[in-house]
Amino acid sequence: MGKRFSRTLPVAHTLMGSLLAGASFSAVAQDQTLPAEALDWQAWGQGEASQQLCRGRYVMPGYRLPAEQDPATLSVETQEADYASDGEALLRGDVVLRRANTELEADRIFLPANREQVDAEGNLALRDGQALLRGDSATLMLNEDRGTINNSHYVLYEAHMRGQASQLEQTGESQYRLHDASFTACDPGANTWQLVSSDIRLDQAKGFGTARHARLEVKDVPIFYWPWLRFPIDDKRHTGLLSPAIGFSSDGFDYAQPFYWNIAPNHDATITPRWMTDRGLLLNGEYRYLFSESAGTVEGGYLSSDDGGTNGDNRFDGQDRWYIDAQHAGRINNRSNYQLRYGAASDGRYFDDFGGQFGDSDRVSMERLAQVDYQGERWQLDARAQGFQRLEDPLSDTDKPFYRLPSLTANSNWQLGHGLYSEWRSNVTYFWRDVDERRVPEQEAATGSRLHLTPAVGWRAENSWGYVEPRTELWHTAYDLDYGERETDRGTTPSRSIAITSVDSGLVFERELELGSRDYRQTLEPRLNYAYVPRTNQTQLPDFDSRERAFSWDQLWSPHRFSGADRVGDLNRVSLGVQSRLIEDSSGRDRLTFGVGQSVYFAERRIDSEGDPDTLPARPEEDPNVNPQRYYQATRDRSPLVTRLDWQINDRWSTGYEWLYDDHREQTERSSVDVNYRHPAGHVVNLGYRWEIEGFDPDSVPGDDGFRNYNREEWDLSFAWKANTRIDLIGRYLHDQTNDRALEQMAGVQWNDCCYGVQLVWREWVDDNDTARVEDDFNDRGLFLRFVFRGLGGVGQQADSYFERTIPGYRPTPL
Repeated sequence: MGKRFSRTLPVAHTLMGSLLAGASFSAVAQDQTLPAEALDWQAWGQGEASQQLCRGRYVMPGYRLPAEQDPATLSVETQEADYASDGEALLRGDVVLRRANTELEADRIFLPANREQVDAEGNLALRDGQALLRGDSATLMLNEDRGTINNSHYVLYEAHMRGQASQLEQTGESQYRLHDASFTACDPGANTWQLVSSDIRLDQAKGFGTARHARLEVKDVPIFYWPWLRFPIDDKRHTGLLSPAIGFSSDGFDYAQPFYWNIAPNHDATITPRWMTDRGLLLNGEYRYLFSESAGTVEGGYLSSDDGGTNGDNRFDGQDRWYIDAQHAGRINNRSNYQLRYGAASDGRYFDDFGGQFGDSDRVSMERLAQVDYQGERWQLDARAQGFQRLEDPLSDTDKPFYRLPSLTANSNWQLGHGLYSEWRSNVTYFWRDVDERRVPEQEAATGSRLHLTPAVGWRAENSWGYVEPRTELWHTAYDLDYGERETDRGTTPSRSIAITSVDSGLVFERELELGSRDYRQTLEPRLNYAYVPRTNQTQLPDFDSRERAFSWDQLWSPHRFSGADRVGDLNRVSLGVQSRLIEDSSGRDRLTFGVGQSVYFAERRIDSEGDPDTLPARPEEDPNVNPQRYYQATRDRSPLVTRLDWQINDRWSTGYEWLYDDHREQTERSSVDVNYRHPAGHVVNLGYRWEIEGFDPDSVPGDDGFRNYNREEWDLSFAWKANTRIDLIGRYLHDQTNDRALEQMAGVQWNDCCYGVQLVWREWVDDNDTARVEDDFNDRGLFLRFVFRGLGGVGQQADSYFERTIPGYRPTPL
C-alpha cells in the first residue's frame, strides 16, 4: 500500500446538498442485512439498558478529517492518487473526503477535471451528523442537488429509523426518490415491522414522504397494502393514518381507523371511520383550529340507519344516529373573553352506545353556550345564553333542564378598611324549556325571568392566633312568570326578601414537634360557627335551578342549605368543630389533617323543594314516594358527627377518611376510606370503600334516576404496575356489596417497545339503562386492542384518558 497523504481541493457548491440533512426518515437493510456496527449502532450500557425502550442508539463516530476554515473547501485523504494531465483524479485505498459537516468514505473515488462530480464505489459511507448512508457505488453532483447511490442502506440518528433501497436518487433540493425501498423504527436485527415499497419519495423540507404500492410487513409477513401512502419523516404533524383501535365485545367486532389531516400549521382534522358489526359504519370527525386570539374544535359522528345492536334493545333500529359538538373561545381584549359552544345528539343513548374507547362514556349532557365576560379591577361582569341537552332515554319533561336566555351577572367587592368589607352579587336570567307545562309539577311549569340581588356586609378581625367574622347577606329575588296553558292559582310576579346572618370564628394554637428526627408544627384549631336564616314562605316561587345539598364537612360552616337561588333553607344552628394539622417545617406540607365537628339545631328545617314553611316533610310510612330520610333530617336536633382525616403517611403512601355518624340513632350515614400508593417508578395502587345510607341525598326521591332504594356499599380496587420499562399492567374491580355484584371488572396489559406499542384490555361492566332500578341493569363486556407502529403514525396516539379517570394517579406510557 502506498503512503497516505492529504490535500485540499476548492469546489464550487455542495456535497449532494448535505445528503439527508435534517431528515427524520432513516432505515436499514431489507435483503442484505448489515451488522449493527456498520449502522453506527451503540448498545446501551448495563446501567442504562433497564431504563430504555430501545436496546441502543445510533451514534455518529467522530470525523476522520478536521474541519477547514473555509466551509467550501474539500479535504481529501487517500492512500493512492493518480492525476491526469487535464486535472482528472483517481483516488484509491480508503479514501476520505470532507466538506463542511459532510464526510464521504469509499474504496475508490473519481474526480473529473471540472470538480463538478464525484464518482465513488466500494464500501461507501456518507455521514453529515444527522444521517448515515452506505452503498456500493454513487454519483454525486457537487454543484447541483442531484445524485444517485446504489444498493443503499441508510440511518437517521435522532429519529431512530433505518432502511434500505436498491437505488437512492436526489432529485432536487431536499427531495429524494428511493426504488425498491423499506424503512423501520425497530432496532437493528429486529424487523418487527417494516414498510416496503417499490417507489418512495421524500420531501425533507415539508417533512413527509409518499409511497406507491406500499405494504406493511410484520415479521416479514405482509398484513396491509396501500396503492398510495403518505407518511411523516419528522416529528411534526403530518397527514397520514394513525394507529387503529380494535374491539371484541358481546356486541361483536369493532374497528376504528383514524386518518389525520394536517391542513395547515394552525388547522388540522382527524377523520375516523368505525365499523361495528352490530350497528354499521359510524363516521367520526374532529376539526381543530388556532388563531392568535381564538381557538376552537368541531367534532361529530354520523351513523346512517342503525342496525339496532345485539343487547336486546332495538329501540333505535333503522334510525340515523349522530352528534355534534362545536366549541370556540377567544379574547376580546385584556379584560374580556368569550366562549361559544353548541352540542346536540340524536338521542340520549348515543354516547352509551358509541361514546367510549373502552365501552365507557361519562357525558351526561350536551351544552349550548354563548358567553362573554369582563374582569375589571372592581367589577366582574358575565353575559351568557346557556342550555343543555340531557343525555337520557327516555327523558321525561320534568327531567329536562332549563335554558338561560339570557343570564346577566354583575359582581363586585369593596374593602372599607379595618376589616370591614362589602360585596355585591346580582343576576337576572330568563328561564325557558320546551315541555308540556300541564305534565310537570306546578312549581316547575313556569317559564320567565328572575332578578336576584345579594348585597352583603361583613367584618373580619384576624390575627395569628385566630379570627372572627360576622356577616349578613340580603337575598332579594323577584320573578315575572308565564304558566302557558297550565291552569294555576299561583302568582306570576312573586318575590322574596330574606336576610342570612352568620358568625364564623376560630382559634389557632401551635407547638413545635419533633418526630422521627424531623421538625413539625402541630396546630390545634377549634372553630365555632353560628348561622340564622328565617323561615320564609316560598311556595309561590318556581324551581328553576335549586337543589338541597347533602351534608358534609363543608356544610358544617355554610348557611346555605340549597344551591341556586330559588330556595333559601331556614336554619338556626351552631356548628362546633376542631381541626389539628401536622405541618412539616422543611417543606411546609400538611402531613396530617384531622377534624371532627357537629351542628346543633335550635329549630326544625321545614323548607324543602316545595318551599312550604308550615308543613314538615311526610313520613316514609305515610308516603312511599318521599325520601325515607327527609322527615328525620328536618326534625333532628343535631347533625351527624363529621370526622375526616387526610394523612400523607410517607412519600409513597397516603390515606383519606370521612365518617358521618348519627350518635342519636347510633348508625353510620356515610363513610369513605381511601388508601393510595404512589411509587416514583409509576406504580399505582388505590383501595377505596364507600357506604351511604338510603336517601342520604335529600334532593332525590324514589323514581329519580339517581335514587338508590338500598344502602350503598361499594369496594373499589384499582392498580397500575409498571413491571418494567416495557410492560404496564392495569386492573380495576368495583364491587357492589349491597347487591353482591361486580359493577366493573377490568384487566389490561400494555407492551411498550422501541418500534411498536400494544394495549390489550378486557372489561365487563354494568349498564344502568338510564334508570335507578337494579332489575333492569344489564352486563356488557368487551375485549379491546390498540396498537401503534412507532414512526409510522402521522401524530402520536395518546393513551386513552379513561385509564387516568378509572385508576387515579396512573399516567399511561403514550402509545
